[in-house]
Amino acid sequence: MERQQGTVLIVEDSPLFRRMLGDMLTEMGFTRIVEAFGGRAAMETLETERPDLVCLDLTLPDVSGFDVCEHIRSTPGLEQVPVLMISARTLTLDKAQAEEAGASGYLTKPFTPEEFRQQVERVMAARRTTGGA
Repeated sequence: MERQQGTVLIVEDSPLFRRMLGDMLTEMGFTRIVEAFGGRAAMETLETERPDLVCLDLTLPDVSGFDVCEHIRSTPGLEQVPVLMISARTLTLDKAQAEEAGASGYLTKPFTPEEFRQQVERVMAARRTTGGA
């Protein structure tokens, strides 16, 4: 397994789930984990942070994950950042909307650490092959 490096922004309103994702990402070799509780906080964080990956919950207390993803895609310097949507919502419509908003991947809760690792590696590899940031 290739060791990932760099910064990950986790946007998730559940502290427990944020910690679980952070632990898995640290195990994968990411060197810096930045956390945001909601969509607005994530967008403020992105004014100063240029993460290598964003793990984004779809259902947030203030701004939806779709809106945060669209914000990332329309912000110069962030357009190529891989965004992995993570949600308990399993509807095809949600997945299609996530894709339309510019998500690089979509992972349905609950998932195993292995499924998470595979999705992260897939979206990171896709970024490299498209000549992203």
